Amino acid sequence: MRLKPNVITGNHLLGLKVVIHVLSLALLARAYYLGFSDQLGGDPVKAIIHYTGIGALNLLLLTLSVTPVSHLLKQRQLVKLRRLLGLYCFTWAVAHLVNFVAFDLQFDPALLVTELTQRPYIVAGMGVFLILLMLAITSLPSLVRATGRHWKTLHRCIYLAALGACVHFYWSVKADVSQPLLYFVITVALLALRWRTLRRMIPFKRTSAREQAR
Repeated sequence: MRLKPNVITGNHLLGLKVVIHVLSLALLARAYYLGFSDQLGGDPVKAIIHYTGIGALNLLLLTLSVTPVSHLLKQRQLVKLRRLLGLYCFTWAVAHLVNFVAFDLQFDPALLVTELTQRPYIVAGMGVFLILLMLAITSLPSLVRATGRHWKTLHRCIYLAALGACVHFYWSVKADVSQPLLYFVITVALLALRWRTLRRMIPFKRTSAREQAR
């Protein structure tokens, strides 16, 4: 049965935000507990890097899902969850990057430069991280007011982040690419729901019949 429009109250939103806080922090803490207690298998470094990366991607897609779900259920109040989900996406992305730099590269700047020049998926991942960093910083209320009407345009860069994250995931996989492709399909589906917005974002020049006949 479909909910009545805007039946979700402030208490409901508070409860949902508590669930997001608890799950996001608990799952992240559990990953590190398993890692430091040597319960992540034969390659714990790879496991923790992969786990936090997938977690960040899942949260990114959840952030993109809020708007279409709110429209489907006619619950506009759900849109207020986007900022929290986006900030936890950034938190998991920070953990993903720190795990890579600390555990895989051992804080070696020369090795990081080598990785950036020789591995395209690292470049794609860094690009996504920089976009998420920009979105996290500009989500502060004071900056939302400062950017004014440009804020929405700026935050639509999340679409590029989602596609870039899928590319990063696909390029990082050496064997079975079924999971990255599944994430790519989900991302394209979420972006397809915004085709009107995307069409306005992409500049194109309409040609008249006279120009086409030349």
